[in-house]
Amino acid sequence: MNLLIGEIESLPYFHIPEAERQSKELKPPPQSGADLPWNVFIVVPLIVTIESNMGTKEGRNRQTTTQRSQRSVVLGVLSLTTLVLWWLFSTTIQRFYLNKTTLGSVVSQSVDTIKSSPQDNGLTRDVQWDGYSLFIKGQRVFIWSGEVHPWRIPVKSQWLDILQKVKALGMNAVSVYAHWGLHNPSRGTLDFDGWKDWQPFLDMAKAVGLWVVFRPGPYINAETTGGGIPGWVLSETSGDLRSNNTDYLETWSPYIKAISKVIRRNQITEGGPIIAVQMENEYTDDETKGPPYKPQMMKQLRKAFIKAGIVVPLTHNDAGMNGYYVNGTGSPDLYGFDDYPQGFDCSHPLDWNNLTKSYHDYHMDVFPDRPLYIPEAQQGSFDPWGPSAPGYEKCRLLTDKNFQNTLYYHMLASNVKLINLYMIYGGTSWGNIPFPGVYTSYDYGSAIRENRDLSEKYNYLKPLGMFLRSVPELYHTDVVSSRVISSNREDSPALVTHLRNPDSGASFYFVRHSDASKDDDARYTLQLSTNSGELRLPIFYETFLLKYRTTELIVTDIKFGNSSLIYTSASIFFAGRMGSRDVLVLYGDVELPHEAIIQLKGVPNRIDRSPLVSLIPPSPLLNLAKGTLISFLPGITQMVEVWDSDEQLILFCDTETANALHAPVLAGDSSDPFRSFWGIGSNNSIIVGGPYLVRSAILEDGTLGLNGDLKEDAFLRVIGLPKEVHRITWNGVDVDTLQSLRNWPSIVSLPLAKTISLLPLVREFGPWKYQDSLPEITNAYDDSDWVVANKTNTTCPYGPLFGSGPVLYACDYGFCEGAVLWRGYFNGSKAKEGVRLAINGGEAFAASIWINGHFLGTSYGNSTRNLNIVTETDETFIFPDWTLRRDKTNVLTVLQDNMGMDETGWPYDANKSKSPRGVRGYSLLSGAKFTTWKVQGRAGGYRHYVDKHRGILNTGGFYGERLGWHLPEFDDSSWKHLDLQSGLPNDLAGVGFFRTQLNLDIPTGQDVMMSFEFEDMESKPYRALLFVNGWNMGKRVANLGPQTKFIVHEGILNYHGSNTIAISLWVMEPNQTVQPRLKLVIDAQFEGGVGASFEPGPSWGDLYLASD
Repeated sequence: MNLLIGEIESLPYFHIPEAERQSKELKPPPQSGADLPWNVFIVVPLIVTIESNMGTKEGRNRQTTTQRSQRSVVLGVLSLTTLVLWWLFSTTIQRFYLNKTTLGSVVSQSVDTIKSSPQDNGLTRDVQWDGYSLFIKGQRVFIWSGEVHPWRIPVKSQWLDILQKVKALGMNAVSVYAHWGLHNPSRGTLDFDGWKDWQPFLDMAKAVGLWVVFRPGPYINAETTGGGIPGWVLSETSGDLRSNNTDYLETWSPYIKAISKVIRRNQITEGGPIIAVQMENEYTDDETKGPPYKPQMMKQLRKAFIKAGIVVPLTHNDAGMNGYYVNGTGSPDLYGFDDYPQGFDCSHPLDWNNLTKSYHDYHMDVFPDRPLYIPEAQQGSFDPWGPSAPGYEKCRLLTDKNFQNTLYYHMLASNVKLINLYMIYGGTSWGNIPFPGVYTSYDYGSAIRENRDLSEKYNYLKPLGMFLRSVPELYHTDVVSSRVISSNREDSPALVTHLRNPDSGASFYFVRHSDASKDDDARYTLQLSTNSGELRLPIFYETFLLKYRTTELIVTDIKFGNSSLIYTSASIFFAGRMGSRDVLVLYGDVELPHEAIIQLKGVPNRIDRSPLVSLIPPSPLLNLAKGTLISFLPGITQMVEVWDSDEQLILFCDTETANALHAPVLAGDSSDPFRSFWGIGSNNSIIVGGPYLVRSAILEDGTLGLNGDLKEDAFLRVIGLPKEVHRITWNGVDVDTLQSLRNWPSIVSLPLAKTISLLPLVREFGPWKYQDSLPEITNAYDDSDWVVANKTNTTCPYGPLFGSGPVLYACDYGFCEGAVLWRGYFNGSKAKEGVRLAINGGEAFAASIWINGHFLGTSYGNSTRNLNIVTETDETFIFPDWTLRRDKTNVLTVLQDNMGMDETGWPYDANKSKSPRGVRGYSLLSGAKFTTWKVQGRAGGYRHYVDKHRGILNTGGFYGERLGWHLPEFDDSSWKHLDLQSGLPNDLAGVGFFRTQLNLDIPTGQDVMMSFEFEDMESKPYRALLFVNGWNMGKRVANLGPQTKFIVHEGILNYHGSNTIAISLWVMEPNQTVQPRLKLVIDAQFEGGVGASFEPGPSWGDLYLASD
């Protein structure tokens, strides 16, 4: 079976001879009334005038007997005139409508067969599926999800902020990785306490109304050290990782059993939000790649989950359309594959790759009995170390609003019904969480920035979520055809994909450039069929304009409430029922015209229509017997009313206005545990404009309670307000009303004023105190409590390179991450030249070497935008004669930065995670031998590390870290005063610790986003760790970059008291004038937020004096 079908079928398309093409010049969409058929501007204003003066309720009620008599005479004249003009108009537009040049047609020919009877895994019927989509509680659903890792923001009170922002996007689910290494730091130790407790997060997800796809690994990738595999597993497992190797099975089994307890009690069957569990991550069943017996391991995992009580479907994410684990041994219930069409190089953000065209064909060929699922759809990209690393704003540009529109519409056009965007919020890879390829920030160029602020991508993504929520006809569709049609550009034909709901006949026509990487506009027309008859489109103007790198969606035959939308070229923000009315909100590009055919109902309550909106009543002459033809001219820059009756409310606005709208769900019955889940517990919402963010809405006892954030003063605009509302509150405070509560119009506009003042944008630090943090380089240093490095073998498949003696791999001694120090002893009488060292630390690492306290040099790794990767160095260091101690013991000290353990390598080399971090080779040039090696890293290693609250990945092995100098309440009274900007005394190479206190008093009732920023942007040979109240919140590598700004959230920072700030400064060369400059910056300030609170970790006394 050919699993990778490269192209969508391309059928012959309409060809227009060049002569005819020139004679029928393609006109641009009308930019003014002069470009539209003249009939529209004679007839439509006439109709509107009659309607506005005499057809509304108010107009009829005001008429006297005399007025009604006068009206009859006027109507007689107008009716005759109208009939004549209408006949002329109909004849003209019918010729225009039926006989205009058609550049392309979409004809319904054949439909792929999809299995549509619900099936399940035999363990629960709460989650079922067919070849189209999932069913939850018997209801067909579209999963529109975003990836969030709560462990990348270790502040429980901030999780609600992220989840509410995901829900406000119109999403109905989140996907989460659990990090094995954080929960299982050593054999026999399982940690689900504090911020590592999943229950608060899952409770919040349920309260907000978000389903959860839980992804516990064991391997997760996720740009984290070892791909999530704990360091102890890497060093203690003999044989292969990620196989059915017994040693490996024994390591992950306790973790899977423990995490399954969390999952089990939070499954949908228990009233929780978890609807699926992913086994493993992006793995292969190909026995020619990676370790053997991979399917057997997947079978073990499946058995373990089921035995532990997991009844929801098990899933797996193939790394691409490879067919791995579709069926056979170890296969899950639901198969999906990931797609990152733009890759991970953000350095050329304007260069696009074309889209993967074969989603649908692959689905039909390989797994048509299950829904098409994309567990990871690209939302951004990670960014590497290096001076030419582009930074996350370039990643956001690479995956900007046009990319979102093009990729996600392409997925919808391919009949994908489960989509998870990776990442919707990236967060921070604080401490030693990262794998060597990335730095501290994991912003990912996502819609929600690392500091939790909303990017432009967020606003452009939101209307898509509202559309998916509003149009359930899309959840059950067949791909009728996918055809290339001609356009006005021979080199840029359009690709039109037609989806149709087999039950209702609703159709969705996705139109994009056949090559999405092109940057050309194109014009086209369509001929298509609706339930009301055939349409040749557009109706009002010559052609549609398809802008470059965009996808357009034309919809026909959908319901909104009890009403029918026959056709629209405008986009749909909302279509449904609000109170007693059917509500439809359309929007479109302000520079383009749009049109729709809608079955209007009721008598309009008032007419205040924009002159850029025109209505043509139903006419059999135009195949419009069932609907009113509506035209929207370019230039509409706000919300305008199209139809406002007791039965219907129809609105139109430009794209920017739509992007600023919110549609919070109104929760259902309080007794329903799923009351906040759209389509399951509630089908009610309200549309709100004005505020920066609307987090939630509650309608109880006639009061509409809105909660959200204000960035500036705004007008609160509420659309579709139920009649029973007599009071509106914003964040618990009554909103002043400008008119009677009994006579509110369809769009209510009320003022909202910020009550907070702006805070100073920058805070300086000081005074600083200093202490040397590298006493280990002196011969007098007592290392008697260090670990003797005497192992003669290792489980690492990458053996030592040279030298005789013990294996010097840090992870074998319990020090897998962070700074590690080695001390090698030898007799000075036999070594007169120097030492050769091969040091492995991963991308962007560094190692400095001293002999008897005298600096020899630094060995540098590299990662220049991942194009000049240096993970291991092999260098010779010469001993100056005056540095050796003749006939005495000499001490060679190596300080290295372990940048994390590798992830699985290509092709599926799982054992690459057993990275040989440490000294891979060592030899004295004289031929003498080292007598002893000792090693020290994180205090206590991975078995007895000190700080159980912040976790094993918070610290490394610097002297100051081991003694807790980074912690609050450490007594630094004996330290000397030295400003951080002064650097180390005497411009020496070494390590120093700096501490200061920062007092904050941020007013409550607001969300203030802060970051610590190093002002020295130039490349300098130093590394710095930033500690905030004991948390390692950033690693600055000044000789490589790119990161200089480090986000720290409220909860880590105490906004209402004292904060301990510490810097571990490693200067890697002497006499380089290293002068770090640090400041605290306010990045954004909002009135509102979720009321996050300070979550203090243990102090120095709690950890170091607890036994006293």
